[in-house]
Amino acid sequence: MMMSRVSRSRYALVGILCFGLVACTGVPDGIEPVTAFDQGRYLGTWHEIARLDHSFERGLTDVTATYDVNPDGSISVLNRGFDAEEGEWREAEGVARFVKSPDVAHLKVSFFGPFYGSYVVFELGEDYDYAFVSGFNRDYLWFLARSPQISDTLRARFLETGAELGFDMTDLIWLDTPAEALAKQSH
Repeated sequence: MMMSRVSRSRYALVGILCFGLVACTGVPDGIEPVTAFDQGRYLGTWHEIARLDHSFERGLTDVTATYDVNPDGSISVLNRGFDAEEGEWREAEGVARFVKSPDVAHLKVSFFGPFYGSYVVFELGEDYDYAFVSGFNRDYLWFLARSPQISDTLRARFLETGAELGFDMTDLIWLDTPAEALAKQSH
């Protein structure tokens, strides 16, 4: 049976869209999600310490992400940040689901209906006090912590780890106040 050029184009478009959706929930080459992940310990509020900039967070400060379990077992996501230009808080609610199993820190997150993006925790503090998170490629990177400030040692670890894994660490936006600046403020 011969397909018309229009039918072939539709199938090609559907194939590209499907590939794009799958690619958006993948893991970048060389990045390994944390295993032996404990969802219960990860729940709660995290402060965004640093990120690579994207339109959906552009201009936001004091950003937090709060995770909780939904009745269906998925994870509710509430991202909140202050938009200084508008002088108001902005929030985005989403849902996250594990891609393979709950003990592997590779989730897919959606804020817009059926469209999901990867959320890959590739380093996690032993006490679940910090997390390094990637998206489906190296254009997405976040540094989260339970506290809005971190140590200089942890800052250096994030910079070193990100650079070793091929992220462009020169484009980071830092949201925390470095320890030396806090010390100066207290005098």
